[in-house]
Amino acid sequence: MSLAFIFDMDGVIIDSEPLHFEVDILTLEHLGTKITKEQLERFVGMTNPEMWKIIIEEYQLSQTVLEIIDYQLSMKLNHLRDMDFEPIDGIKELLDQLKTRNIPIGIASSSPRLFIMAVLKKFQIEHYFKQVVSGEEVEKGKPAPDVYIEAARLLGVSPSQCTVIEDSRNGIIAAKAAGMTCIGYINENSGNQDLSAADRIVASIRDININDLLNE
Repeated sequence: MSLAFIFDMDGVIIDSEPLHFEVDILTLEHLGTKITKEQLERFVGMTNPEMWKIIIEEYQLSQTVLEIIDYQLSMKLNHLRDMDFEPIDGIKELLDQLKTRNIPIGIASSSPRLFIMAVLKKFQIEHYFKQVVSGEEVEKGKPAPDVYIEAARLLGVSPSQCTVIEDSRNGIIAAKAAGMTCIGYINENSGNQDLSAADRIVASIRDININDLLNE
């Protein structure tokens, strides 16, 4: 039986992976090199520092991780502010169902906290979430389980009592390594993601039945 729900954010609450792909491509163009969306798909679910560390090594960039993230994050926040985003279909209804049942809800995202809070504020859904954890606030980001273990600790429940909703291979590996039930959400905009390790896979957030999960 699930006593808490933990959401990934990018690709689950907000369809932001196209934004991330676009900004990351523009960031590398600014640095004088090129990368494709397909080449970036393997990083979906990872934290910015871990992703940029790998890219710096592979592309032999002279900039530091922090210098690149400062530029990238500023651009993402500007795009988020200016674009007409809405939550992914079914998210608000799912949050309402969980809140009605007094089920604690958390976020465990690889995005920086600044970006997470900007998204929640834009959608006016901050009040649903009891705890928010960024992958950059734990020792290791996804696919390591740290961010999910920390979210469960802050929510005051055992990892085995948590259900996670994820759209990426790295995120599902992290949730399962933490000992949690994981729903894989197929988001075509998140690229070619292997969701096979999830306990179940849905094509729509509306396919998630809270009653079924609570009775398992």
